[in-house]
Amino acid sequence: MKANEGKVDRILRVVAGLVLLSLTVIGPQTLWGLVGLVPLLTGLVGYCPLYTVLGINTCPVENK
Repeated sequence: MKANEGKVDRILRVVAGLVLLSLTVIGPQTLWGLVGLVPLLTGLVGYCPLYTVLGINTCPVENK
């Protein structure tokens, strides 16, 4: 797995994931907040499988 997410992309994903996960504790308290695991994990790892399929790469460093 090569990193395909840049720094800003990763930060936004982690924040969005945490916000969505907080919905399971506060707010409507539904399990739909668990959807936040996807952006949280992809942001922490730095790799998004959907980006690979779509040919998107926001990482400024060339991985070989």
